[in-house]
Formats: sequence, structure tokens, C-alpha cells
Amino acid sequence: MQPLLSVGALGGTIAMTSPVPDVGALPTLDAAELVRGVPQLAALAAVRHASICAKPSASITVDDVLNALRWARGQVDDGARGVVLTHGTDTLEETAYLLDLLWDRPEALVVTGAMRPADAPGTDAPANLLAAANTALAADARGRGALVVLNDEIHLAARVTKTSSTALDAFASPGFGPAGRILEQQVRFAAPAPPRPAPLPPPPPGPVDVALVEAPLADDGRVVRALLDAGFGALVVDGSGLGHTSAATAEVLAGAVSQGAVVAVSSRTTRGGTGRVTYGYVGSEMYLRGVGVLLAGELSGRKARLLLHVLLGAGVAGERLAQAFAERTRV
Repeated sequence: MQPLLSVGALGGTIAMTSPVPDVGALPTLDAAELVRGVPQLAALAAVRHASICAKPSASITVDDVLNALRWARGQVDDGARGVVLTHGTDTLEETAYLLDLLWDRPEALVVTGAMRPADAPGTDAPANLLAAANTALAADARGRGALVVLNDEIHLAARVTKTSSTALDAFASPGFGPAGRILEQQVRFAAPAPPRPAPLPPPPPGPVDVALVEAPLADDGRVVRALLDAGFGALVVDGSGLGHTSAATAEVLAGAVSQGAVVAVSSRTTRGGTGRVTYGYVGSEMYLRGVGVLLAGELSGRKARLLLHVLLGAGVAGERLAQAFAERTRV
């Protein structure tokens, strides 16, 4: 008897075509059409499918992700061995990470997409969907949370990032490499599944009330101050190097923390993450830690923003927040 695979579509380039020549690609394909476009799936599993939404990924909301989470949980509870979600690549790493924080089933939850529209020459859409399906069905994929599969590579959601706006090998896990690969439809992981923190409860519906801003050269703190004045009670600053800001911005952040704001600093570099005890000047990682700023470790600012959103939505605060944040930034 064939295993059951569930495929949920959320839009993105993988589902896009150009309905009229010389007109830009638009989301036109639903889940049924995506599945029909990969006849090899029939040899792997009995496939159930659903169209969850049809958006370019820049317009995906947390509510869309939570809808996909509920659907995926229901599919697993109804017998699916694994679940594949198709998604646009622009924010795919963020959706995958948010799902990874919340996924509370041992079955694999695989997110995939495409860099070329479905009707473009050399489209990677069918190959990526087939690779994602093989991964979702693989016994070794169990217990790894949400996975990202493109270009025959398997990445952990906490580590993966999009590194090119156009290349087929756009996704990478800098500093770590892929967790596995697909060769001749065989799924190969480099190591056993790593330990995972306990899943978190889904956040309440609504916007993400955590701001994200970069700390560039000659930053005088005005942007951070404006965000705090706009009502954001939580803020992630994508800092330089080991998690550094200018002295001016650091002083604004120190004042914000003293007034009850939650502030985290990440590193805008793609490898290495934030430090702890290397530098001690005003704006360094040691200074920021000393005034109560959280450090995002290996997490990008984009992912740290989502982690804070989920933790704050669960009512985690104070020292418990610092501990929970630190536990999930060692990826």
C-alpha cells in the first residue's frame, strides 16, 4: 500500500505563469495543477492536495502561515506520512523558520519553491516538488522539524537563507552546509537528526509587532528612536560584525531596555553570528549584553524577529524570555 503524501500550495514562483506574452509572471496554478505537473509523484505516494492561498511570498502573512500549520497538522493526524508546502522563495526561509518553531509532529514538514516560473524555459518547479516529496516521505527526515528543499539540497529551517535573487542554487546554509541531498531520488542526510527545542505555541493572529532595522555606517540612532516612538515594544537590530551598533544607537537601545522594551541584536553577516566576550566598547556585544540586550547568535535578524514574536505571543518575559531566546539561537 502506498504511503500518503499531502501537498499544500501557498503561491509563489513555483505556481506562476505569464498568462499573456511579455506580461510578468502571476500566481495562476493551484495545488492540483502543481501535482499534475509532476507525474512521477504517483509512483511515490497517494497524493492529497489543497490550495491554501495564492500569493507572492512578499505578501504572505503570519495568519497565512498559521493556516498552513493547521492544515499540515490535520493532514498528519489523518494519516499523511509527510507534508510538502509550496511557497515563494522571497520569504520562504522566514515561513519555514516560523513553522519550525511551531511544528509539533515527528513527520517531516518540507517547504519548497522555484526560482523560475512554471512556464519558463528550464523551470526548476517540477524537480523541486519531486525532491521535496521524496524528502517528506523519507524515514530519516522524521524528527527534524521543518525542512527546506530546493536544487536537490535539504536545509534545516533555522540555518537556511536565500543567497541569490536569480540562481537556481539560491538557497544555502552558510557556515554549515546542507543537512542532506537527494541523488537519484534517494534522500541522504549527513548526520542523525539534531536535538530540537520543544515546539512553541502558535502566536495570536495579527501583525508582527517586532520591528527590524539594520545598523549601518554612521547610524545616529534616529531610526531606532523613531520605531520606539511609533509604539514598537520589541525591536531587532541587525548589527555589524559580532553584533555591534554605533555608540549613539547603543545608548538609545540601553534606554529602551531600561524602559521595558525588548531588544535583540543580530549579525548582518551570513556566518559566525553574534559574539559574547570579544569586544567591550560602547556598542559592542559585551556592552549590549550588559545593558540587557539579547543577542541572536546564529539567527539572522529576520528569524530573530519571528522568534521574539512567537515568544512574546506566548507571554514569555523577563529571564524566561532571555533563556528561551538563547536556547533557540544556538542553531
